[in-house]
Amino acid sequence: MMWALASLLLAGLARAAIPNAMLRGMPSLPKIPVPARSNTAPNGTALPPITTVYYFDQLIDHNNPDLGTFQQRYWMNWEFYEPGGPIVLMTPGETDADGYEGYLTNETINGLIAQQQNGAAVLVEHRFFGYSNPYDNLTSQSLALLTIQQAIDDLDYFANTADLPMPGGDAVKPGQAPWILIGGSYSGALTGWTMVNKPGLFWAAYASSAVVEAITDYYGYFTPIRDYMPQNCSSDVEAVIAYLDGMYVANNTAGIQTLKEAFGLGDVVHVDDFASALQYNLFDWQSLQPDVGPGAMFFDFCDALEVKDGVSAGPEGWGLENAIYSWGNFWNTTYYNYVCGSEDAETCLGTYNTTQSYYTNVTINNAERSWFWMVCNQVGWYQVGPPEGQPAIVSRILQPIYEERQCMDMFPQAFAYPPQPTTTETDMMYDGWNLDVPRLFFANGLRDPWREVTVSADGLYKANTTSMPIYEGDGFHCSDLITENGIVDPTIAVVQAAGLMYMKEWLAEWTPSA
Repeated sequence: MMWALASLLLAGLARAAIPNAMLRGMPSLPKIPVPARSNTAPNGTALPPITTVYYFDQLIDHNNPDLGTFQQRYWMNWEFYEPGGPIVLMTPGETDADGYEGYLTNETINGLIAQQQNGAAVLVEHRFFGYSNPYDNLTSQSLALLTIQQAIDDLDYFANTADLPMPGGDAVKPGQAPWILIGGSYSGALTGWTMVNKPGLFWAAYASSAVVEAITDYYGYFTPIRDYMPQNCSSDVEAVIAYLDGMYVANNTAGIQTLKEAFGLGDVVHVDDFASALQYNLFDWQSLQPDVGPGAMFFDFCDALEVKDGVSAGPEGWGLENAIYSWGNFWNTTYYNYVCGSEDAETCLGTYNTTQSYYTNVTINNAERSWFWMVCNQVGWYQVGPPEGQPAIVSRILQPIYEERQCMDMFPQAFAYPPQPTTTETDMMYDGWNLDVPRLFFANGLRDPWREVTVSADGLYKANTTSMPIYEGDGFHCSDLITENGIVDPTIAVVQAAGLMYMKEWLAEWTPSA
């Protein structure tokens, strides 16, 4: 429970400076606290703290090795390792990897696999995130080397070249020892894409909430939220959104201004920025986990809308008038301060001022900027309003152009006009929903807002086979990666047990080739 609260707090802190709602819903890995215990090897030797940073000389450009190398950070734990055991590798993806060392321990599936198989766990930082940067800035020119393929090639080069700091760590390359690749969310997709692109490099893989299908117009993000949030709450949110969209279509600017003022957002100049601000409450869903209960921001939001004088509304909600008043009141009393702190509304929520540091700051360790580069170029995943005729908890004012304009404003050297991400090429290159590779275990959650771009998307009906198993628990985003969630939710325990069973089976089939 404590780690869940800690991750919620962490998520809340850095957000005020991010006007783009989409970046609040990045497909990122949940954080768990780094255990403060000391580790020993099976033979009793004391091990370095798992927070010890190691450096690997990674190629700046895999297509041009002459450009030289940069220092890529990694972390390692070999408390369970015995010779012959696997190397369990993960990148946490689009984030500063420092703080994710918990993924080296048996508080996560990585450590459970390492423990079961007498393996060693390694965490490597993704290029252009944290302090693993080919160049000392995040300009468009530097970020040209931030691509899915370069990230896959990094994993390949690391596995085949790194001499790991443990005893015997220079003799565990693929072929000498089995390597297992693990990832969640974007890094889960990267796991699947790597298995497609580098067959045979990793003997087995585990991909949690893996967002394998690139989609520009990703309104499906909100489908699981709408399906699983309290129905009275979704009814009232739909009523307010329908009211806003109706006024927008009718060009009722006075009505829209009155609505903005009800939320304390009268100073937000552009209606699409206001519509985007209303998404913020829904993005809080992504930080939920099975052991998060009352007191989480998302549930406080729904309680504010639905509980009147101690009485909860029925499934149809209290209706439009009360919804505007109570949702607006929640922004005024609680939520504005949580999101914006002391900033004024336009500075905090507006996206049209291109002189803001949000657009101009090119210093390293700015995960939002690096991630936006990948989004604008290759994966899209723009969290927008649904097509007409579908229930909407998000305004249809929000369309891909809202994000694409910001791509142009953030990277004017790269984009002379709003770019469309090359999602079709990405899916052709790495197989998207069609991927079919052996010894790849997929784990998904019914309540995950990213479910609709995983192999468990509605209507996809992808076969669960012994070669490529697909398991789905009742969890949220990457819930199965965290050991504790299996204790809280038996459906997640089933997923974790299946993953461990398949790893055992697959590793028993491995034979050295080197």
